[in-house]
Amino acid sequence: MHDADAPRDTLLIVEDEPKIARLVADYLEGSGFATHPIDHGDAVLPWLQENMAGEGAPSLVLLDLMLPGTDGLTLCREIRQRWPKLAIIMLTARVEEVDRLLGLELGADDYICKPFSPREVVARVKAVLRRSRAASDPAASDGSNLVLDDDGWRALADGQDLGLTAVEYQLLKVMMQSPGRIFSRDQLMDRMYRDHRIVSERTVDSHVKKLRKKISDTWPEREIIRSVYGVGYKYQPEE
Repeated sequence: MHDADAPRDTLLIVEDEPKIARLVADYLEGSGFATHPIDHGDAVLPWLQENMAGEGAPSLVLLDLMLPGTDGLTLCREIRQRWPKLAIIMLTARVEEVDRLLGLELGADDYICKPFSPREVVARVKAVLRRSRAASDPAASDGSNLVLDDDGWRALADGQDLGLTAVEYQLLKVMMQSPGRIFSRDQLMDRMYRDHRIVSERTVDSHVKKLRKKISDTWPEREIIRSVYGVGYKYQPEE
């Protein structure tokens, strides 16, 4: 339950389809967020310029890819350059753009493909906000008591070192950066092996199996790395 006296995160919803914008806003407001809708790409940067310094400054932008006026890709790039700490989740029906959305060139924090569930949007918004706060507060975690130590390449579960290999650590880190997102084996391989070496899907499965075993040795009652049949794997911390 949201505390009515606590300050609410404001979310900017940039979506030109009124029904989608209203549905998403209703779910987000029901989860304790304040929202502001914009339905035209040309209005986004002026609104941010006017409001980023005030009390109603947004914590996150839900940004549709296809907009009248300035398109979402251009806006994502401009927002990232002007306000680098402002979180961005892209909404897209164009799956072929996903790599660009999450690439260094544009720097979106996450993406959601249409059609989507409003509940998924709420979950992804909360996850991105948790990550952005964790980045500015090293003591923050995602609530699962699983902490990554990049300096020592260690994963600590309730303070206990899981003893991961470098590949297992990288695999866990990739999935923890996008809680709830389903990664295919190919996507995991691309992010785990930056040198683009040839690796079989069975190798990924083997690493995931070993990672899950090490986590279950510490948390036998919890399953945070989940298999999605026919698709891949996801990191799903318990609420």
